[in-house]
Amino acid sequence: MMADGGVRDWGLGLFVALCLALTAAAPTPKSGPGSGPSVHEGVASCANSTCHGRQVASGLVVRQNELVTWQDPSGSAGAHARAFRALGQPRAQAIANRLGLGPAERASACLGCHTDPASGRGERFQIADGVGCEACHGGAGHAGSGGWLASHYALGATHAANVAAGMTALDNPRVRAGVCLDCHFGSARNQQFVSHELMSAGHPRLSFELDLFTELQRHHDVDADYPARGKTVAGGVKTWALGQTMALQRALALYADPQTGQAGAFPEFAFFDCHSCHRQISDEAATRPAFQPNAARPIPHGAPPFNDESMIVLTAAARVAAPALAERFESDAMAFHASLARDRPSAVRAAAQLARTTVALENTFQGHPFSRAETLAILDQVTGDALSGRYTDYTGGAQAVMAIDTLLTALMASGPSDAGAAAAAVRSEINRAYQAVRDPNGWRPAAFREALTRVAAAIRRLR
Repeated sequence: MMADGGVRDWGLGLFVALCLALTAAAPTPKSGPGSGPSVHEGVASCANSTCHGRQVASGLVVRQNELVTWQDPSGSAGAHARAFRALGQPRAQAIANRLGLGPAERASACLGCHTDPASGRGERFQIADGVGCEACHGGAGHAGSGGWLASHYALGATHAANVAAGMTALDNPRVRAGVCLDCHFGSARNQQFVSHELMSAGHPRLSFELDLFTELQRHHDVDADYPARGKTVAGGVKTWALGQTMALQRALALYADPQTGQAGAFPEFAFFDCHSCHRQISDEAATRPAFQPNAARPIPHGAPPFNDESMIVLTAAARVAAPALAERFESDAMAFHASLARDRPSAVRAAAQLARTTVALENTFQGHPFSRAETLAILDQVTGDALSGRYTDYTGGAQAVMAIDTLLTALMASGPSDAGAAAAAVRSEINRAYQAVRDPNGWRPAAFREALTRVAAAIRRLR
C-alpha cells in the first residue's frame, strides 16, 4: 500500500477518531496440534535480535524489526502493545467502577481483549505485554509436541509446516477476520463481547474493517518473497469483501445466541444503531423526528434499527461481483429487518437465512479476482445514488468511508505508475467525507450524502 502521501496517510488522523477500540484486539487463542492446549510463550520469546527484535528492518526474509513496530509508543501500529496499559488509565477504571468490577487490570471483562487471554502460559509470558504476538499468531509452544516456536525458523521451514504446528494462518483473510473480530466486534468466548452495558459505562463503540485495520497494524511486507513462501496474497478488495461477510456473520451469530443476543427482558442493544435512541428529545412543537425512513429496513417508527453497516457495503460488492446472489442477499436482509418487528424466534430464523446467503457470498468472493473495472464499479455503488438512501445512520456512513478508502487504495495500486498524482485529485473530497463521520453526535445524513456526491464525481475523473 502507499507509504508516502497515500490515501491511508492523509486519512489516518481522521480514521483514528472512528476507532478508539483499536486499543483492544486480542483473539481467542487457537489450539495447536495434538491433544493438549497451545502454550503462549510470551513476547520475549520473539524479541531476540536474531528473530524479530532488531532495531532496523535488515532481515533477509522478513524485516526482523517487527517488535519495534508492535511497540510503537503513540501510533496505531502499537495499539496492541498498549492495550493492557490502557486499563490503568482513568477512563478504564471509571468504567470498571461503574460496573463494580474492581481494578480494571484484573477484571476478566477487560482482560479478554486488552491482553492475550491464553490459559496455557510459558515462563516468559507477561500479562503486561497486552495483546502480544501469540494473541494473533497462535500459541508458539504446545504441550507435548513442541509447537512452532523453533520450527518456524529452522532450515527448510515452510508456512504450511508452521500452520500444521499450530501457527494461525493469518495470511488467509477469512482466518484473519475471525481472529480480529473476536475483539474488534465481539466473541461469545473469553468475555470478549462489548455489550450495551459496557458501552453505557463508557467503553468506546466498536468499529471494524479488515483491510484498513490490517494496514494500520501491518508489521510485514507483501513482497515477492511473501507468496514464494506459500502465503496467500488476497489483495485489498478481496480482503475487504471477505472481512465484511465475516463481520456480518459474526453479528448475526451473536444476535441469535441467547447468551449475547438478549439482556434480561430486552434485546441486547449493542446490535442496534445507537443514535436511534441516543438523540435529542424535545417537546417543542417545531421539533422534527430524527428518524429517517430507509427503504431497505421495513421497520416501524420507534423500533431500534439493527446496525446494517456491513449489509450496505456488501450490497455494493454483491451487485458487482456476485450478481446471481445480490437479489437474494438484499431480500434476506430486508426480511431480517422486518422480522425484528415481530418476535425473537422469527428474527433468529431470518438471521439464520441471511447468514446462509452471506456464507454463499463469502465463498463467491473467495474465488473472485476483483478486477480494476469491478473495483471502480463497487466504488460507484458505494458512492452513487443507488445506495445513498441507505446512509440514514452514522455507522453506515462510517463504514462507507472506510470502504472508499480501501477500494481507492486498491485502485491506485492497480493503476499506472502516475496513479498517485491522479489520487491527489480526490484527497480533499475523501477528507471531507471523513470529516462528515468524525463526530457521531454531529451526524448529518444530508451533509454526508453531499460529501459522497463530491467523492463520486472525483472518482469518475480517474477513469
